[in-house]
Amino acid sequence: MAASVIAVSRSLRHALSKTNQDSILLSAGLGVDGDAHRGATVKHHSRVGRNPAAPNLRQVHLIAAELHDELRQAGFAVAPGQMGENITTSGLDLIALGAGTRLHLGRSAVVEVTGLRNPCAQLDKIQKGLMAATLDRDAEGNLLRKAGIMGIVLISGEVRPGDPIGVEPPPPPRRPLAPV
Repeated sequence: MAASVIAVSRSLRHALSKTNQDSILLSAGLGVDGDAHRGATVKHHSRVGRNPAAPNLRQVHLIAAELHDELRQAGFAVAPGQMGENITTSGLDLIALGAGTRLHLGRSAVVEVTGLRNPCAQLDKIQKGLMAATLDRDAEGNLLRKAGIMGIVLISGEVRPGDPIGVEPPPPPRRPLAPV
């Protein structure tokens, strides 16, 4: 199955959930037009308090629809945009991508993957236990964060549901994703 965009979302306010849109515009070096997290420097409240001049490595948040399916099977009621993502994908194992992977979205937009979203307690405001459900352990006992990935916009462009997603791996060596 080819990778594609299922939904696109944004919010002007700093709120966990984002509203689904017919399309979003990604602006190079800034993020999603009309989204509270848009900017060259950090916009997430927890990071602004630490260093407001730090680069914004979290301009775009992507979650796989397959995670939504897994969570629904576990009894959680989740929908695209509800967990704060800007882009909901299908057919692509986002968590398995390496840092620096470039995602070609739609006709022209390119997002470079910077790292993992670290699930936060705000997820429990959607439904109790949701944060814990986005965490797991691998066979060696290492913590797995499944709440999506973050990226920066390299090339501007419009992104719509149904758009294809192309994956351009970074040059070796592979750098695994870490929380950003």
